[in-house]
Amino acid sequence: MKGNLMRVVSSLKTLKSRHKACRIVRRKRRLYVINKSKPRFKARQG
Repeated sequence: MKGNLMRVVSSLKTLKSRHKACRIVRRKRRLYVINKSKPRFKARQG
């Protein structure tokens, strides 16, 4: 399971601006950065 790992960070502000297609989504009291075109930019806060 290498390659498509999710980053866990304390702040999503800089990760949101990495790519144009990045979106911030709230699911189950957690914040996620998702990117459909480049899944390697996935991130989670908290």
